[in-house]
Amino acid sequence: MSSKTSALVMGVGPEEGLGGSLCKRFAKEGMTVFVCGRTHKKVENLCTIINNTSGDAIPIVADVTNADDVINMMKVISKSNLPLELAVYNAGNNRPESFLDVTPEVFVSMWQVLCFGGFLTSQAILRLMIEQQEMTSKQSLFFTGASGSIRGKAGFSSFASGKGGLRMLAQSMAREFGPKGIHVAHIIIDGVIKGDKVVKGFSEYAKSLGEDGLLDLEAIADNYWHLHQQHKTAWTQEIDLRPFKETF
Repeated sequence: MSSKTSALVMGVGPEEGLGGSLCKRFAKEGMTVFVCGRTHKKVENLCTIINNTSGDAIPIVADVTNADDVINMMKVISKSNLPLELAVYNAGNNRPESFLDVTPEVFVSMWQVLCFGGFLTSQAILRLMIEQQEMTSKQSLFFTGASGSIRGKAGFSSFASGKGGLRMLAQSMAREFGPKGIHVAHIIIDGVIKGDKVVKGFSEYAKSLGEDGLLDLEAIADNYWHLHQQHKTAWTQEIDLRPFKETF
């Protein structure tokens, strides 16, 4: 398949995860997808699957909290000579823990992945997008949020601090770069995703949520794509997605 533009998804883990589903969705739309994650095996496996199903995928192994890794990531993208039309910051982790048990090291490491990595990669991505504006008609930069982006629950102080910071970062960038033609949006995932982390790691919990009680991966990916397709006169800066039975 010959692509004219590219997409970057950061924070890709297992194939049956949000990052993997986003990569497959964008490849389905004819974009070359840069698959970025920290685990070489997972990134290569997903690229093989996409490339074997009439898509184009290029692996990038990187730690998005490391400045040198981000520089190298952008070099790979730039050398492709394909304009970067869409980028998604999907990196994250979670760790329930009583506030008094949270160590400074844990708090900082959570913030680095949840917020600092978003800052570091966004600067590099936005610089490239501005350089390439005459090469593509659409440019979008999206961020995956969570329930913790808008409310801090007991036992999730580190997570909520990082996710809340990322949300404010996205809002600031949307107000600065929206007028420059770059669509910046934040997607709140308010519920449990039906991916390998939960289905295989916490199977009984997943079953307890019942039929359609978890967010479907393809349904989430569809929303990201629809957001990217919005006309510039009617952009959405934030959406929230949840199962119909989720309490909110």
